[in-house]
Amino acid sequence: MSAALISPPAGPLDAVVHVPGSKSVANRALVCAALAPPGSVSTLENVPGGDDCAAMVAALLHCGAWEDGAVKGGVFPGSAGRFDAGLAGTTSRFLTAAACLSPSGVTIDGGAPLRRRPMADLHDALVRLGAEVSPVEGARAGHLPVRVTRGALRGGTVQVRGDVSSQFVSALMLLAPRLDGGLHIDIDGPLVSRPYVEMTARVMSSFGADVTLGEDSIDVADSPYHPARYVVEPDFSSAAFPVMALAFREGRVVLPGLARATLQGDSLVLEIATAMGMTVRTEGQDVIVSRVQGSVLRPVSFDLSDASDLVPAVAVACTNIAGTSSISGVGFIRGKESDRLGDLADELGKAGCSVAVEEDGLSIAGVEGGPPCDRPLATHHDHRLAMAFALLALGRGGCTVDDPGVVSKSWPDYFSDMSGVLGAVSGLN
Repeated sequence: MSAALISPPAGPLDAVVHVPGSKSVANRALVCAALAPPGSVSTLENVPGGDDCAAMVAALLHCGAWEDGAVKGGVFPGSAGRFDAGLAGTTSRFLTAAACLSPSGVTIDGGAPLRRRPMADLHDALVRLGAEVSPVEGARAGHLPVRVTRGALRGGTVQVRGDVSSQFVSALMLLAPRLDGGLHIDIDGPLVSRPYVEMTARVMSSFGADVTLGEDSIDVADSPYHPARYVVEPDFSSAAFPVMALAFREGRVVLPGLARATLQGDSLVLEIATAMGMTVRTEGQDVIVSRVQGSVLRPVSFDLSDASDLVPAVAVACTNIAGTSSISGVGFIRGKESDRLGDLADELGKAGCSVAVEEDGLSIAGVEGGPPCDRPLATHHDHRLAMAFALLALGRGGCTVDDPGVVSKSWPDYFSDMSGVLGAVSGLN
């Protein structure tokens, strides 16, 4: 296993960081374009190159639906045979729902960590809509790999739990315009990560879908998708890492084009930065975050249930802010790529940080500075842990992050794009 040794230079930050396009937005747009009528062609720009989108594009390529940024409608999912989502949870859920349109059936699979992630709520909902979803190759019920066929697929009403994964809800929404009669989704209990569902609705609307979001229900008409020219906005989840770097160093970070991103709940990171004591301003389409010399940052307490991908970056930042910070509302992220509460706390403990796991979040007893980080930090197959742990180097004179290649899931060029923040990084090959 490779390890990245991060050795940042001393002094304040003055960096320009170009973050990739949002994989969450891109994957939704790719599905909408692919489910448009036969003969249609949509053009997508700024699709990021991470593993999640690469897996979706590979599925479209397999069906003949993708060519150099153009998505052909009416040929996906076809009779593809098999889609491999790799480690991409969102992609696997969206592909599973879309596979219900295949009359001959499609097998959805992924890597070992993805096979362990529970998906029963989505599978059960699709079965209630008349699709056939069956585990294959010795898989447990509710896990990959599964064989999905159209069966007696129909529209109507389906109920799903809101406290498991918004990706299940989004997958059903994306499928809904292709169902006779459309779909009414009843949400049972509070809906976690609601901004991602709102994102799904807005992306679908850009492709002509008719979506109505209620407090505890969603209605999608069976009006067809339309082809579109769609530009994927920059990713706020990725922007969190250069922003939170200012918890360790004074200076400024410029994020070109980020101000045009309007669909993502993770824009909350700018409010968090302001609450900590940083300054956030916009110049044209650029966002500039700064921290003045001699400033003392404040501990923060935030419910991140609607922006849970921010947890690793914010938690790591809080370890360097004197006082007790807390993150709540995110108990459900134990089932992400890693246990994003337990694994995060354990690895930060190795670095001498005091992080306690609570029932639905984390309590962080921050101390500015801290001892040298003299033990390699494990990433647990989680891209966001790798990116967050790298920030510790700014306050500890360096650190080592194991398996840094996991950043390929969402930001393959993370370490080079962040060179103005992190400085020299060795051992990436």
